[in-house]
Amino acid sequence: MIQLTASAANALRSAISGAANPVAGLRLQVETGGCAGYKYKLGLVPEGAPGDLRFDTEGVAVFVSEDSLGHLDGLKVDFVINEQGAGFTFDNPAATKSCSCGKSFG
Repeated sequence: MIQLTASAANALRSAISGAANPVAGLRLQVETGGCAGYKYKLGLVPEGAPGDLRFDTEGVAVFVSEDSLGHLDGLKVDFVINEQGAGFTFDNPAATKSCSCGKSFG
């Protein structure tokens, strides 16, 4: 299961409502790369891809590629604003290591 904090859900709902084209939700997947082995890839999509699993959390549809689910099960996505800027953060219980930027894990 994928979780969004209230802050992440608010940021996503705002982005969805302000999008120029229709958006069904957030697509989240894992790709090989980054300094720790894997990296998160996320984006707003008009629909999920074939084979995606759909999670509805905090009023936002989250689509996850089936092959990424093992790396993302239990993932908690937050949206933070601090002195370095604003962006999504990831708390991933499946990660055994991560890089300092927080966007890559292993």
